[in-house]
Amino acid sequence: MPSTVEQLNPSRVKLTVEIPFSDLQPHLAKAYREIAQSVNIPGFRKGKVPAAVIDQRFGRGVVLQEAINAALPTAYSQAVETNKLIPLGEPEVEITKLEDGDLVEFVAEVDVRPEIELPAFDTLSATVDVLGDLDTEVDNRIGMMRERFATSTEVDRPAAEGDVVTIDLAGTRDGEALTDATADGVTYTIGSGGMLDGLDEAVTGLAAGESADFSSTLVGGPLTGEPADIHVTVTKVAEQQLPELDDEFAQLVSEFDTVEEMKADLATGVAQLLRAEQVNSARDKVLEGLVEKVDFELPEKLLAAEIESRHAQIDDQLKRAGLTLDRYLETAEDEADTAEEFWAEVDTRAEQSLRAQILLDAIADASEVGVEQHELTDLIVRKAQQAGSTPEQELQHMMEHNHMGAWMQEIRRSKALSLVLAEATVTDTEGATVDVTPPVAEAEDAAEVEGAADDEADAAAEQAVEADEVPAKA
Repeated sequence: MPSTVEQLNPSRVKLTVEIPFSDLQPHLAKAYREIAQSVNIPGFRKGKVPAAVIDQRFGRGVVLQEAINAALPTAYSQAVETNKLIPLGEPEVEITKLEDGDLVEFVAEVDVRPEIELPAFDTLSATVDVLGDLDTEVDNRIGMMRERFATSTEVDRPAAEGDVVTIDLAGTRDGEALTDATADGVTYTIGSGGMLDGLDEAVTGLAAGESADFSSTLVGGPLTGEPADIHVTVTKVAEQQLPELDDEFAQLVSEFDTVEEMKADLATGVAQLLRAEQVNSARDKVLEGLVEKVDFELPEKLLAAEIESRHAQIDDQLKRAGLTLDRYLETAEDEADTAEEFWAEVDTRAEQSLRAQILLDAIADASEVGVEQHELTDLIVRKAQQAGSTPEQELQHMMEHNHMGAWMQEIRRSKALSLVLAEATVTDTEGATVDVTPPVAEAEDAAEVEGAADDEADAAAEQAVEADEVPAKA
C-alpha cells in the first residue's frame, strides 16, 4: 500500500496511506455477508440478501464504512513497518479521500520515538554507599527474632526503657476533648518509637496508676498532623524478657540445630541482601546518569497522559488514606513544603521515568534484546510472590487485563539496563569498585522459580514469546 511520511516535529509524524480497492474487496465481501445475516428482508432468505438490495436499503456508505474500519488497522501497521516508525501512542486517523471502486486514502498523525543518539555506556559512572556492616546487620535480625519470642512479666516499679507498658491516652485541645485522640489499653514498648513524640519521656519513671501530661502532634486517623495536649496514664508495667541466644532458641526459630549454624545461614542471606540493595542502587543511579546525558524531545500528549495518570493515582491514594495533600505534607518526610512544590516534583519524576523507558526501549531494540520463555515465567512467579497470590492468579490477571506485552517490555527494559550497567563504572563512597553482577543466589532462585511455575504459566509464556508480543510504545 503506497504511503508517505511527513515529519511534523521530532516526535510526531503524519502518515498518508492509500488503500487500493483490490485490498478492500475482501472486507467489503465480509461486510455484505454480516449485514445479510443480521437483517430480515421479505422475499430473501436470511444471509442471502444481494449486495444491490443492501445498498438500496441501507446505503453503500454503511458497507464502505464497515470495510474501511476493518482494513485500517492492517494498512496502518504496514505503513508503520514500511516507514520504520516506532509509535508511542494511538494514531489520530482521518479519511481524506474515498473514491468508490478506486481507492481510499487516510491520514494518521501519531507520536513516534524520536531519533536518539546513545552515548558510550563506559562513559557513565555512579557512586553508591558501601555495604553495611555484616555483623551488625546479623545482630539486628537476631535481636528482632528474640523480641518476637520475648515474654513479659508484670512488675511493681517505675517504667524504664525496654519495658512494655499498658497506657490510657486522652487528647485535648484548648481544654476540649478530642475523641479521635483518646484510647484505652494501648500496649507500648518504651524506646520503640513510632507512636507520639514525647511519649517515651512522659511514661519513663511512671509506675502503674501514675499519670503525666505532654504536648505532641497526632499521628494516624483524621487528626493526623494536628497538635494536641496528651494526658497519659500507666495502668501496667511489664518487664520484657528476651529468650537466651542458645541452641534451643536456634531450633525454635530456624531449621538449624545450633546458633553457629543459624548465624552462618543468616550471614549468607544478609550478605546477599546487602549486595542486591547495592546493585539496585547502582542500577538506579546509572539510569539517572543516562537520562541526564541524553536529550531528546518527548511527545507532549504522551507526557501529559503520564503526568495525569500519576496525579490521579496519588489523589486516589490520599483519598483512601483519608488525607488531604496539605495534611500529608505536614507529616511526610518530603522535601516539598507546598502543594505546588509537591506536584512539580511529581511532574519531574514522571518526565524522568518516561525518558528512561524510551531510552531503555531504544537500547533494547539496538541490541536486539529478546525475551525467553523462562524469563516471562519467572516474572509471573515473582509478581505472585510479591502480591501474596499464586502464579495462576497472576497469569489470569495478565490475560484479563492484556498485560502480556507490557510485562515482556518490562523484562526487555531490565535486560537493557543490565547491558548499560555492565559497561558503566560503579564505585562506593570509599572509592572501591563495586561488582554489579547479580548475587549468585539470584540465579539459583531463578532456576528454582522456573521449576516452581505451573504448566499453564509456562504455556502462556511460550505463546507470548512465540507471538513476539512486545509493544513498541513506552
